[in-house]
Amino acid sequence: MSKSLYPAHLVSQWRAPDGTLVAIRPIRPEDAEIERAFVAALSPEARYMRFMMALKELRPQMLERFTHIDYEREMALIAVVKRHERELQIGVARYVMQADNESCEFAIVVAADWQGLGLGRHFMLLLIDLARERGLRIMTGQILAANKRMLALARVLGFSIEDAPDDFAMKNVRLEIR
Repeated sequence: MSKSLYPAHLVSQWRAPDGTLVAIRPIRPEDAEIERAFVAALSPEARYMRFMMALKELRPQMLERFTHIDYEREMALIAVVKRHERELQIGVARYVMQADNESCEFAIVVAADWQGLGLGRHFMLLLIDLARERGLRIMTGQILAANKRMLALARVLGFSIEDAPDDFAMKNVRLEIR
């Protein structure tokens, strides 16, 4: 369970190019069902790109870990839209602070129907700003070499990109946060 209060001040909105209003907010424990449904609805390729393993759905322990976070050491933002009076999750972006208290590792995934519209970029800019506000100096990530869209986004945002020394299928990305 989170040891810190829910950061309600981080709730915001983003307007998609077609005018759809998307709510962006920190994840909460009661989001477990929409998080589970979101991951289950991802294509097998998208799940592999995000989790780097074959995964059909989140195991209960993973779901608990992803929705019960310590907002002081990590952040997870979800994007939701209203569909039939219910929230539908369309993306999630998170960072986890590393033990050095100066760096964090990020992960992001956007539903297929929402890719290429700017949501991933918006998520990343929010994560970078939040990490900077937290006093973190470095943001890192591991991206599959086959994930060309994510690598292109990282490049545009100023991340350095290097081959992972122990895995030719992986790229390590790094951003000095100023």
